[in-house]
Amino acid sequence: MSQSKNIVLGVTGSIAAYKAAELTSQLVKQGHIVNVVLTADAQRFITPLAFKTLSRRPVVTDLYDEEEGWQPTHIRLADEADLFLLAPATANSLAKMAHGLANDALSCIALALNPKAKILIAPAMNGKMWLHPATQQNVATLKSRGAEFIGPEEGMLSCGYEGIGRLWPVEDIVKRVGQMKNEK
Repeated sequence: MSQSKNIVLGVTGSIAAYKAAELTSQLVKQGHIVNVVLTADAQRFITPLAFKTLSRRPVVTDLYDEEEGWQPTHIRLADEADLFLLAPATANSLAKMAHGLANDALSCIALALNPKAKILIAPAMNGKMWLHPATQQNVATLKSRGAEFIGPEEGMLSCGYEGIGRLWPVEDIVKRVGQMKNEK
């Protein structure tokens, strides 16, 4: 089994959000601690209960979800994270991260992330949204700050178009997380 990581898994409002449940399950099976943070839009596609059951941990759905103790949950998660994994990542979530916007739990965690944490982003969106110059500029900004992208891949999209925009296969995301443990 690979060395355990403390992972913050951000799930955003893409139809691919359902695939994040399998991602959570596979990461937990590998021994990782997975703290799932769902945006309000993600909750339109999948419920927190699935992630709570699969991760065996509380799921953060609101900036003001607080556990016991004095430290705000979003700051504690940001401090403890070894890996910030955004899967699926929407164009909106990429823009918020690139521009430092922090108006929900996920974007606050991203902004407060400890500098030693690695960032892995798996985009999923309509191909025109992915290829838009604004999105590509946001991707370049995030890469310049050390974020790594995996995907998107080409294929049939949920919107009916064929092209780039599909979430990278879950098993390949899990494999990349495992590879990152030995990288400095």
